[in-house]
Formats: sequence, structure tokens, C-alpha cells
Amino acid sequence: MFILLAFFTGVLAGCCNLLPVYVTGTNPEKYALYLLIFLVGIAIGADRRSLSLISSEGIRLLLVPLATITGTFSGIFLVSGFISDIPLRDALAVGAGFGYYSLSSIIISQMHCETLGVVALLANLMREIITLSLAPLMVAWFGKLAPIAAAGATSMDTTLPVITTASGKEYAVVALFHGILLTLLVPVLVTLILTL
Repeated sequence: MFILLAFFTGVLAGCCNLLPVYVTGTNPEKYALYLLIFLVGIAIGADRRSLSLISSEGIRLLLVPLATITGTFSGIFLVSGFISDIPLRDALAVGAGFGYYSLSSIIISQMHCETLGVVALLANLMREIITLSLAPLMVAWFGKLAPIAAAGATSMDTTLPVITTASGKEYAVVALFHGILLTLLVPVLVTLILTL
């Protein structure tokens, strides 16, 4: 709840121009993100269990992003039958954003149309907000990998602190690897789907 409160307070501060221009004009979210990643890096480096997880898991680390991709596209296939206004190809392109709302919405807006770009922005932003809000419940109901899969590409940055809190610090390396791989795949898959 604190995360949602902080988010909505930030939205309110931005809408009401409560912050000085030198703060809002310099991409403060980028620097806050860098600080978060730096602090998570310190936590991973200090925790030998996280580093041993990479060597012990090896190729099995690829199964987490593969499961995320498979689950996302399977869910889209199931839901697409109920959404007659959006063609399957467009829904797959939105889903291929895997939470990376800024890049996927720009690619979709440029390659297809701005309306679908806005849908991609909102859908992928909701993926991130749901993960931030429900990560502890996901762990309790579905296991420690659930918030990582739900976060998609954001598991390496904005949702990483919540994931490490809910799943444990030893899952930070899995989340980082998962997020980096999906981030690299987003422009490839979105572009591929839209050119079919």
C-alpha cells in the first residue's frame, strides 16, 4: 500500500506542479532507478547465496523468461476470443511489451497506430502496478518465481526491490537475468509481430 500511496502522491505532485522545474525537468525517475539498481547490486554482491544461484542453476535460468513468454502469449490467446475489437496480432504486440511500456508503446505507435500504442502503454503499466501491489500475495499463492514472471521486463529495475522483498534476496539474480533478457526481446518480438 505504501508503494501505491507513493505513486499516487507523485502523480498528484506532478499534476499540480508542486515540484520545482529543476527536479521535474531532469528525469528524476531515471536517477532514482539508477540508485535502486545500485543498492540492489550491493545487496546481491554481499549475499553469496545469490551468486551461487547463478552457477548452480546455469541453463535453467532461461526457463523463467521462457515461462513468462509462454504464459503471456497463452493468456493473450485465451482472452483474445472475448475481445473482438482488437485483432490477435495487435493483442500479441501489446503483450510482447512484457511490462516495458515506454519502449513497446513507442514502437507500436510508430509501426501501427497511436491508439494501440496507448493501449500498450496502459496494459504494460498495469502489469507493473499489479506486480508492485500484489507481489507478496503472488508469492503466497503461486510461489517465489510468480512476481518475477508477472513483472516481465521490469523485474530488472522498477519491480526488483519489491521482488527481492517478497521472494527473497537470492531471487534478485534470477529477476535481473529475466528482466534483461525480456528487455532485449521486446523490440525484436514487437517488431516481428507487427510485420506479420
